[in-house]
Amino acid sequence: MRTISSVLGSLARVVSTSLMLLFAVTTLHAQDVKEGEKIFKSKCTSCHAIDRKVVGPALKGIPETKDEAWLIKWVKNSQALIASGDADAVKIFEENNKLVMTSFTDLSDDQIKSVLAYITDASKEKPKDPTKDGAAAKDDNASMFMILGLIAVVVLAVVVIVVLNRVIRTLENVIAKNQEAIAAQQEPEDSQRFVKFAKAFVKNKKLVGFTVLMLVALLAVGGWKTMWNVGVHQGYQPVQPIKFSHQIHAGVNKIECQYCHGGAFKSKNASIPSANVCMNCHNTITASEHYDGEISPEIAKIYRALDWNPDTRTYGNNPKPIQWVRIHNLPDFAYFNHSQHVVVAGVECQTCHGPIQNMEEVYQYSPLTMKWCVDCHKKTDIKSDNKYYEDLIKAHERIKKGEKMTAAMIGGLECGKCHY
Repeated sequence: MRTISSVLGSLARVVSTSLMLLFAVTTLHAQDVKEGEKIFKSKCTSCHAIDRKVVGPALKGIPETKDEAWLIKWVKNSQALIASGDADAVKIFEENNKLVMTSFTDLSDDQIKSVLAYITDASKEKPKDPTKDGAAAKDDNASMFMILGLIAVVVLAVVVIVVLNRVIRTLENVIAKNQEAIAAQQEPEDSQRFVKFAKAFVKNKKLVGFTVLMLVALLAVGGWKTMWNVGVHQGYQPVQPIKFSHQIHAGVNKIECQYCHGGAFKSKNASIPSANVCMNCHNTITASEHYDGEISPEIAKIYRALDWNPDTRTYGNNPKPIQWVRIHNLPDFAYFNHSQHVVVAGVECQTCHGPIQNMEEVYQYSPLTMKWCVDCHKKTDIKSDNKYYEDLIKAHERIKKGEKMTAAMIGGLECGKCHY
């Protein structure tokens, strides 16, 4: 008995230990895949995707077809492997137009193995939703219950209808019998009250005059406010052809306004950037990590406008302009120069356009009326430490000395003086 008990105890310990090891290995693999996904999305998605070519080739099946030690060397320093004359490395380099892959010497061997584990896991076909497969089986079991339930609802509805019909008939009989008495009591009271009030109101000339005056004043105020706000589009927020987020670009990534709107720094108009400016970043940034490896639908609109093929990385011959909807629009008789405000006065973009760095979709923040501009000019201090005012001071000094001054010397030849 003791021998059998000891053997059973040993067997139980072996089974328990094996289950613990299996659980530990499974947990460790899941952690490696999770860590690999994190590293892949932070360092690799700008050039690679699992199942399609981006800048570099698709990575699906790579860990199964290549030696792990070779892949670790390639990821850490692909150029060194190419320089050593490795045939596979040279072949991959030439097949991808000799594009240099970034070296990741900061990654350890275990971290690279985690990335390879993630690629292997992501390459597998996702299992189908079991709820869909089980739905047909459940339908057969539930059909009879649904039929019985419907029959019960129909029977109950018939009973309710019969009862309601009897109640309605009873109420109609009661109302028919007492209708004349009710009408005799209510009609004189209601009509007499209204007639008395109307006669009293008409006889009181002061009350009538005050009421007419208040109506005229109310209509005048409403008409004045309506006319005053004609052409004022504060809060205007049209739907744009591409959902461009200033919050992501100017807020999260802190891109300077003048990087895209260079005209605000050197001309009258701030200008809308061309799609080529967008491609300075988005020829590699596709936001695919947020769309299951696919290119962002909004970035894809830029590609279509430029006739850009992200697979071959070439431009076609059929580009189309992006039809942006103008938001801020001043009357033709109003002259506004962006450079004079941005460069000379040092006015921040947010002064007129509001917290643009927090806007998911841009809207007109300020009223842009003459009163609003005049109020701003009344309270804004002049910053004299700029070239415009320095030249102006020099001109006054020359006039004081009696030297000759022409209109050309104080900007009289600038195009904007005459041509708006």
